[in-house]
Amino acid sequence: MLRKIVNSSLLGAVVLGAAMVPASAEASCQDGTSRKIRMVNNTSYTIRRMYGSNQGTTSWQEDVLGENVLSPGQSVIVNWDDDTCSCMYDFRVVYSDGDQSVKNGVNVCAVSTFTFNN
Repeated sequence: MLRKIVNSSLLGAVVLGAAMVPASAEASCQDGTSRKIRMVNNTSYTIRRMYGSNQGTTSWQEDVLGENVLSPGQSVIVNWDDDTCSCMYDFRVVYSDGDQSVKNGVNVCAVSTFTFNN
């Protein structure tokens, strides 16, 4: 299931229009819990790829940034609803220099912002 970038509220000048869907695109889970999270790049590197997979899967799902990037200081709102109604996710980003960061066990039902730091 393709995760949706719901709204790009970027602090810099990048435009993520190609991967955006209207804010009216709602989640499929009927539990009343939003899985939309502001993903913030608080590093000094550009994020080239961003992945998130619920902890019930054994592989990374698709890159939610697609052809776009997330420069330092920028953020984007991503709807992590993948039709499983899972709340626990692992995140992985790949930076412009090839380095990666992984954060396991993020409760997307309980947080509204997640920040990648140096």
